[in-house]
Amino acid sequence: MTNRGRVRAAVIVAGVAAVVTALVGSPAQADDISYVKYYTATTSYQGAPENLSEIATRFLGASSRAVEIYNLNVGRQQADGAALTDANKLDPGWELVLPWDAVGAGVQYGSLPTKVPATLPGTPLATPGIAGTPLVPAHSARPAEPGGITPVQPASPASGKLPAVPPSSAGSGGTPAGSGCAPGTPAGKQPDWARQTVDAAQAWSRTKGSGELVAVVDSGIDGSLTPLAGHVSVGVDVVSGSGRGDVDCLGTGTGMGAIIAAQPGDGGALAGIAPAATVMPVRVVTTAPHAQTDDEATAITVATASGATVIALGSYVDTSNAKVVDAIKQAVDHDVVVVCAAPASSVPVPADALPTDGVLRVGGVSEAGQPIASYRPGSVDVAAPGGSVSTLGLTGTGTVVASGTQYAVAFVAGEAALIRAAYPSLPAAGVADRIKQTAKPESGASGGAKMMDPGAAVTTVVTADEKDDSSGGGPVSSVTSGRGRVILLALIGVVLLIALGLMATRIRRLLRANVEGDETAYLEDGNSAG
Repeated sequence: MTNRGRVRAAVIVAGVAAVVTALVGSPAQADDISYVKYYTATTSYQGAPENLSEIATRFLGASSRAVEIYNLNVGRQQADGAALTDANKLDPGWELVLPWDAVGAGVQYGSLPTKVPATLPGTPLATPGIAGTPLVPAHSARPAEPGGITPVQPASPASGKLPAVPPSSAGSGGTPAGSGCAPGTPAGKQPDWARQTVDAAQAWSRTKGSGELVAVVDSGIDGSLTPLAGHVSVGVDVVSGSGRGDVDCLGTGTGMGAIIAAQPGDGGALAGIAPAATVMPVRVVTTAPHAQTDDEATAITVATASGATVIALGSYVDTSNAKVVDAIKQAVDHDVVVVCAAPASSVPVPADALPTDGVLRVGGVSEAGQPIASYRPGSVDVAAPGGSVSTLGLTGTGTVVASGTQYAVAFVAGEAALIRAAYPSLPAAGVADRIKQTAKPESGASGGAKMMDPGAAVTTVVTADEKDDSSGGGPVSSVTSGRGRVILLALIGVVLLIALGLMATRIRRLLRANVEGDETAYLEDGNSAG
């Protein structure tokens, strides 16, 4: 290639690179994180060196959650210039970012002297004994707090050590002592039409949702229930701004949590859709079924900051409110799937609509396949059981039968957790699309919306350009969002433009050679004639 050709090719490449940069955007910058929850490591605790497992037990109620603390801090530079690389080695004075449901003596709230990067470097901590298998998927490693909203600060209890679940001692009606909750009423044994229709067991040979954190924004979750033991995090009480969220007075949040992650066991307990997932209760109501708008928006932000991969919004959350919509947009921007109730036909269309990517609006249906509420026409993305659904009640009540769109939301949130575990590389928009595309037609279901189908959602090849994902063990879309398609098309454009530039240069060289050859032949002919 001539010097002129090389210059031309370089100009083409530089121009295309500028186009790609404009389409794709510059590398993500760290969020302007003002406030986080953190703990300053000391030399020892109760006579033993501090480590992440002990800190997780003390502040989060379960040693297994040490992986969340690790993933929030790995590679982040401390004040002494060092960084966390070994979960069992902490230096005194290190400030460790904690999940937002951490409570206990020593938990602090404020800004750190060192920035927390939006994408944390380092390798996620693996499950003990399972080499190379992250307990927390890559898509759930997020900054501790998105900018723009000041989070709630739960007050520290007197004791620094928290049990994994609330005390099982009961007050009146079988509810936790001193909770002030009204007693629940048990229901007789009912046929479980909802789980028979959904048939989540078809997906369990592939995944049960292990490693996924599903935030339930509702009335809390009764964490003392045996079928939920080990699958309910401490959670957050946004209403009071202090305490834990794994208590429940109204029962709706417990019913949702059980639909998502309950374990089958004694007493006829009902298995959740994603029994290996963990549910995080974010309490926006206590004893009265009415939530404040600021609490609803803050709850979504706290769930996002806590590393939830799926957020299920109960019936107390008004998704037509501008503050709530903004919080949902922030969640989707942080790659969280948000599942909410489809709006009622009586609710005016808001000026600031919900995002179309990464959000699922759910309509509840009865056993007969009819909608249980009057939903706005065209607003239901997917249907799920919501009428006469069997689930778990508060402590002492056992199985209950309940109706409401929030239970349909819980079914779909469980399905989203299954997909996130099966396809860890799939972004939130891809998860939502997969649920909609694999849903099965149901006669009369919420105005024609299709019924969720977890088995198909984790096994069906949705698009022709899917490929095997070694981290998930199955097909996963290589182009799952509009941004991904833009990036692919831009890269194709780069290759084509470079190829065209090189081809043009070669053609000019050939033409020049031909012209020079013709001139040489003409001169030779002239000399011969002379």
